[in-house]
Amino acid sequence: MKYLWTSMLASVMLFVTGCGDLAQPDNPQAIGGKVVVSATAKQIRDGLIEKKVPGITEDTEVYGYKAYSIPYMTTDEDGKAVQVSGLMVVPQDIPESKTALIENAGFSVVSDDHGTIFANREAPTVSNEMAGTPQGAAVILTALHGFVTLQPDYIGFGDSSDHYHPYVLKDSLANATIDFIRAARVFAEKNNIALNPLLFVTGYSEGGYAAMATMKKIESDPVLMQEMGVTMAAPMAGPYALDYMAAGVLKSDTIGVPSFMADVAYAYAKRYNQSIEDVINAPYASKLENLLSGDYNRTEIDPQLTHKTKGEGGLFKMSFVADFFGPTLKGNPNNWFLQAVSKNSLYKWAPKTPMVLVQCEGDSVIPYGLSTLAYQTMTAMGASSIQQVPVEKTLQAHAMGNGDPMDHGECGAPAYGVAAGIFEKIRKQYVGY
Repeated sequence: MKYLWTSMLASVMLFVTGCGDLAQPDNPQAIGGKVVVSATAKQIRDGLIEKKVPGITEDTEVYGYKAYSIPYMTTDEDGKAVQVSGLMVVPQDIPESKTALIENAGFSVVSDDHGTIFANREAPTVSNEMAGTPQGAAVILTALHGFVTLQPDYIGFGDSSDHYHPYVLKDSLANATIDFIRAARVFAEKNNIALNPLLFVTGYSEGGYAAMATMKKIESDPVLMQEMGVTMAAPMAGPYALDYMAAGVLKSDTIGVPSFMADVAYAYAKRYNQSIEDVINAPYASKLENLLSGDYNRTEIDPQLTHKTKGEGGLFKMSFVADFFGPTLKGNPNNWFLQAVSKNSLYKWAPKTPMVLVQCEGDSVIPYGLSTLAYQTMTAMGASSIQQVPVEKTLQAHAMGNGDPMDHGECGAPAYGVAAGIFEKIRKQYVGY
C-alpha cells in the first residue's frame, strides 16, 4: 500500500525547498478565489527525490498540486458571521494510468483540519501563498494520493486574523469545516473541477479534535448528514476528552508545552466571559493577548511562559486550580472551566459513519489513552463501525518500523500516511482508482 512509504514523509510536511523553480500560477484568479501555488508533478517528484524520500523514484506516480485560497463565511462561538478563508488543493498532471478513471469519476475529497498553530503565517492559505510552494499534509493527500484536500484556516487566521482563535472550542471549529466543504463544492462547480460524492474527514492534533467536532455536528442533524454525505472519518491524535485532559494537566507539576494550555485558558476565558487574570498568574496573564496575536509561533511563545503548572511561579493560579477540583478533589460541578471543558468534550456519543481513530501510542502531548477512552465509550454507546489504529504497530506490521514509540510531533506525517492509505483503499472500491 502506498501509505507504507508516505508514512515516512516527515521531511515533506513542509515542502519549502527541493522543488526546483516552480512555475508561477498561470491562472492567478479563479471564480470565487485565487491560485496561490501551482506545481507540476515533475517538480514535486524531483523535490521528493532530492530529499531522498524512501520509495520515491522517477517511476513513482505523483500528481501536480494546484492550491486555491477561497474566502467564505462561517459562524463563531457567539453565533456571529465571520469572513474566513480556506485552502483547496486540487491534483493536476494526472498520471496516465489514472486519467480515464478520474475523468469519468471525478476527484474524491478529504477535509483536513490542521493542527495547532499560533502564527498567522502558519495558516494553510498564508503559508502556501508566502512560500509559493506546496505545504503541509496536502503534499501527502493530494500530490501522493490524488485527493482534493480542503484545509480551513479556522477563525483567527487567514482572512479572520483580527479575531481571536477559539482554540479547541467545538462549535466554531465544526462550523468552519462544514462551511468550507460547502464553499469548496460551490467553487468546484464554478471552476469546472469535477468532484465525486466521496468525502473523507480527517485532521491531526487540534485538527483531530476539529474533525471529531465536525462529525458530531453533522450526525446531530439528519439533513446535514445527508447534505455532507461523509464516507469515512479518521480523526488523529485529538484531545477528545478535554475534561480528562484538563484534570491531568492541572494535577501535574510541569507542563511540557505551556503555549498549548495558555491558549486553552485564553480562548476559554474569552468565550465564557471570564477574566484571564483569575486563571493565569502574573506576569503571564498580561502577556497572552500579545503572544497569541498571530505574530509568534510556538517556539517563540514557549520561552515567554513557564513549564511549572501552578502556584507561585507557575502558569495557573492556585485558586483557579483549587476551585476546579473542589473540596473533594473530584471536580467542582459549579466550576465554570470544568463545565466548559465538559461541554466541549467529544467522546460521549456513538458515530454512525465509519470512523478510525489514528494515533501514536508514544504520544506524550495528547495521551493515546484519550483515543482509547473515546473508542471504548463510543463502542459502549452503540458505535459499531469504529476502530482504533495505533500508528507504530501499523507500520511494524508492514515491516516499515520496529514498533518504537513516536511522540506527538514526529507522528504527524506517518499518521497522515496511514489515514491516506485507508482512504485510498475505500476510494478504489467505489470509483476504481
